[in-house]
Amino acid sequence: MYLNDSLIRNARPGAAPKKLSDGDGLYLLLRPNGARWWRMRYCIHGKEQALSLGVYPEVSLKQARQKREQIRSKVANGVDPGAERKAEKRALDITFEGVAREWWEKRKKIWSDSYAEAVMLRLKKDVFPILGRKPVKHLDAADFLECLQRIEKCGVNDTAHKIKTKCGEIMRYAVVTRRAVRDPTVDLKGALMPVKRKHYATMTYPSEIGGLMRSIDGYKGKSQIVHCALRLLPLVFVRSAELRYARWEEIELDTATWRIPAERMKTKIAHIVPLSTQALAVLNELHDFTGPDGFLFPSIRSYHQPISNNTVNAALRRMGYTKEEMTGHGFRSMASTLLNEQGWRPDAIERQLAHCEENDVRAAYNYAEYLPERRTMMQAWSDYLDSLRSKI
Repeated sequence: MYLNDSLIRNARPGAAPKKLSDGDGLYLLLRPNGARWWRMRYCIHGKEQALSLGVYPEVSLKQARQKREQIRSKVANGVDPGAERKAEKRALDITFEGVAREWWEKRKKIWSDSYAEAVMLRLKKDVFPILGRKPVKHLDAADFLECLQRIEKCGVNDTAHKIKTKCGEIMRYAVVTRRAVRDPTVDLKGALMPVKRKHYATMTYPSEIGGLMRSIDGYKGKSQIVHCALRLLPLVFVRSAELRYARWEEIELDTATWRIPAERMKTKIAHIVPLSTQALAVLNELHDFTGPDGFLFPSIRSYHQPISNNTVNAALRRMGYTKEEMTGHGFRSMASTLLNEQGWRPDAIERQLAHCEENDVRAAYNYAEYLPERRTMMQAWSDYLDSLRSKI
């Protein structure tokens, strides 16, 4: 006998659960407390199984029958609906923290130890307490916005933007590993306060640059190593860390080339610095002090450590330049501004500055791009600095 709504509504519970069958494995379990639960019995791989289909009347008779047919179809195709549901539940229960830690374990293999540690510390401090236990599949843009706005309120919106980027990477990993459908952080474009970019003090007037070059030549500090760092930095205009951690095995004096490995670059992409004759002269002089292996610019306290992060800036202060007038990083801005003004191709300048490219894969394969042009440009830049040095 098949069920109908009237029969179901009029059925009275007893002291023990009752089963009202609708055929083909579907039945309604009427419990003593009056609750009416749909159940589906099926047999797969020689074993009988039962599956809950919901509560009547939230799940109507028509809907229960539709679910029955879906289950029968899956069983006919060798699919166990119960095992499928358990797998879906496990996926549903996967939390953002669980996915994030799995993503981090994979990414840290290509990161420096210090960077990997910094990323995890940010997640532990700012993200996991808010989103960590939530199923990654159910997170939406509003969840991430709430988290990021808490960070903004602390006055560190630059950190909020960085964390947004990492959350986006984690969600995209969740998508490709089938734990989420999409990355909701893409909907946050424009939702955060823009970052106020820090502008490093620099010099772009030729007369000022000429005076700076002469001041560097006349540097009276006690360390010849620091003097060489001051003389080399304007000629190569790399980032501070890239200069400080430079090692002799990266320098090819015979080919006038400095090859910085990817793990030492901010962009994590290998970089080539063509060396002008002026840069080679500084390096040959420095080689007598610190070569032929190890750091180019070791600390005076230990040859196993490079000069400190503040060494170049401290030397500039000793020469009389304030932090509002010139910084070590300012040599990059100086070169970028003047090389563009002099008409060098912007793509070649950007490649020499090792600015991050939108397509990281392309950048990794094209780190030697424009190399002949860049070599000519770097020699012309060193010659230009010499010409400014000689103008009184």
